[in-house]
Amino acid sequence: MRDIAAASGMSMAAIGNHFGSREALLTSALIEAIDEWGTRLGRTLSAYGSEGASAAEHYEALWAAVIGSFTEDRTLWLATLEALVQAEHSDDLRRYLATGQAQGRRGLAALLRGTSEDDIDDATARSLGSTQLALFTGLMTQWLTDPVQTPRAPEVVSGLRALAHLVRSEV
Repeated sequence: MRDIAAASGMSMAAIGNHFGSREALLTSALIEAIDEWGTRLGRTLSAYGSEGASAAEHYEALWAAVIGSFTEDRTLWLATLEALVQAEHSDDLRRYLATGQAQGRRGLAALLRGTSEDDIDDATARSLGSTQLALFTGLMTQWLTDPVQTPRAPEVVSGLRALAHLVRSEV
């Protein structure tokens, strides 16, 4: 709070009066960071792939864009992890994150299906969108720990093909 007060030219008391507590200030800052991250990631994902590419090539380009964002937006990805930890102590933050995840699942499913979010039913959001979100989060935690060993886009797609082979329906 002291740093924020110094940077803003406000007193710590004024900041305390506005936010109510140090925790509320941190929650507000985390929400701002996550909103910024969501906006930036949305722009990144909406621009992936090149015209005339196959669905697999588009999907690999999506992963390349996401992995690139780990470097470009590292502090925002870290803020997301911090928010997940802080949500354990804040019902407001947990509700905010849950709402954001629901929107993210639906948005990712729509992006992958090449349709509008209005055309995505709840089952597709929960299956396709949730799985894609889980993959993003998992790869991000690997990258933040060890970017050198984290798979690149072609390896992610290759791994998903191997998993799809394991779970394909018997004909």
